[in-house]
Amino acid sequence: MTLQPFRRLDSRIAVLARPDIDTDQIIPARYLKGTTRTGLGRWLFAGWRYDENGHPRTDFALARPEARGAQVLVAGPNFGCGSSREHAPWALLDYGFRAVVSSSIADIFRANALKNGLLPVIVDAATHEVLLASPGMRVSIDLESCSLAFGDARVSFSIDPFARRCLLEGVDELGFLLAQDDAIAAYEKEDGCAR
Repeated sequence: MTLQPFRRLDSRIAVLARPDIDTDQIIPARYLKGTTRTGLGRWLFAGWRYDENGHPRTDFALARPEARGAQVLVAGPNFGCGSSREHAPWALLDYGFRAVVSSSIADIFRANALKNGLLPVIVDAATHEVLLASPGMRVSIDLESCSLAFGDARVSFSIDPFARRCLLEGVDELGFLLAQDDAIAAYEKEDGCAR
């Protein structure tokens, strides 16, 4: 699958400071009837964004003016905990987010995010506190240098090298393998196992 390459992102941040946001809160199970990646953004955080009659809650963090158009979500610690659900990064991407920043992100969610083109950024506690207190602030995320910058601050983050390469090139794991077709064919020819 071809993904949108991720090199540098300059964006305002939307802040959802709640800790322990699980995948069922990101995209409730009742909206998992489809297998396509599109349309899920409508139901992102549905239990918090809409009241019991389906009307938008104007006091929800993503409804605030400073969150409009933000491509970076800053979330409380332990973001993406709970069940493995690829629909969670799909919903975040479909809504318009390209990156999620927190002081801790669940391993399974992080793996699913990376495989689908959503960058999970883990920052230190002090940086996280500043970001949580600054809805609407502009940040720059540079994947080539693995850094996040805002104001005069610049912090580094780590990411698996293979996942980083896939994000930079805009391919998923299968796309990466398919791009190696010539090298695979040459190896097979040399090894005597030609197709």
